[in-house]
Amino acid sequence: MILLIGIGNPDRGDDAAGLAVARKIRAATVPGQVVVRELIGDQLALLDAWTGASVVYVVDAVCSGGTPGTIYRFGTADALTDRFRHRGTHTFSLADVVELARALDRLPRHLAGFGIEGARWELGAPLSPRVEAAADAVTSQLLKELKAGV
Repeated sequence: MILLIGIGNPDRGDDAAGLAVARKIRAATVPGQVVVRELIGDQLALLDAWTGASVVYVVDAVCSGGTPGTIYRFGTADALTDRFRHRGTHTFSLADVVELARALDRLPRHLAGFGIEGARWELGAPLSPRVEAAADAVTSQLLKELKAGV
């Protein structure tokens, strides 16, 4: 099974970037067994959410001090640096959860993550224009990969 998980909070501006990508992928026609999920809340739930999936894509907003709209990509073999640990609006960042899963031997066989640098986190704010454009770019890249069969 191929699993795509969009992470975020739909009510906090750019934090909804991962959810926006998940919704765009769900709306597109993607061949094969692609399951799209949205994760709102505790990112530790990823440890259970990706259990049983052989290929997992995760998308989340990040707050690392980079230029808003910058797209970061990582894979299973990549150790995530301190730049992305303990960053964002969650208790555990995506980087924290990936490194915990690695330590517990609970990483999927193939994991590809996308972080989209955000700028606007206010309650009720929409995605900023740069983050919206980055979400579109990540969606396009993911659709290419999913259609190519990973």
